[in-house]
Amino acid sequence: MLDLDALDFAKGNGLVTVVTQDAGTGDVLMVAHADREALARTLATGEMHYRSRTRGLWHKGATSGNVQRVVALRADCDGDAVLARVEKAGPACHTGTETCFGPGRWDALSALDDTLARRAAPVDRPDDAPPSYTRRLLEDRNLRLKKLGEEAAELVTACADADASRAAEEAADVLYHVLVAVRPLGLSLDDVKAVLARRASR
Repeated sequence: MLDLDALDFAKGNGLVTVVTQDAGTGDVLMVAHADREALARTLATGEMHYRSRTRGLWHKGATSGNVQRVVALRADCDGDAVLARVEKAGPACHTGTETCFGPGRWDALSALDDTLARRAAPVDRPDDAPPSYTRRLLEDRNLRLKKLGEEAAELVTACADADASRAAEEAADVLYHVLVAVRPLGLSLDDVKAVLARRASR
């Protein structure tokens, strides 16, 4: 997985920089440091260990329960930094936020998934207020699946016609309808990303 002998600990006075990334969402969770002992513990236990200048050897989540299970460890081209792709058990930041850089899920697809989660939540509305398109899809299984099929067919047609602009539009429609279709099954974008992450690590 990771060859410790290939890392350049000397450059950082015994430490290498560790960029920790959520393997499912792609969010950068935190940036920390590790020495040879911390990375050896990480490899031995399958959970992230770091070396803090103030705390010493540090097993992430040992106190909070927010452990980080290792999916993959990769050294950078200079051997003085490591990318740690992990599955997290809770927030990465000591402040309680999802990442040390604030809320995670900054990409447009994740923002869409968050919106769908809000639309899927029970909501009170006046009897004469029409439901939103998303709400109609979520409440009507046949309509939801019919629209998914229609949008997929439109994407196929755009690709067959080599119409790049239309294909991009139709692909966006398909992604939207896919996320709507799986939401009533209790699935979200994170579940789909987790499958892709597992496949990518094989």
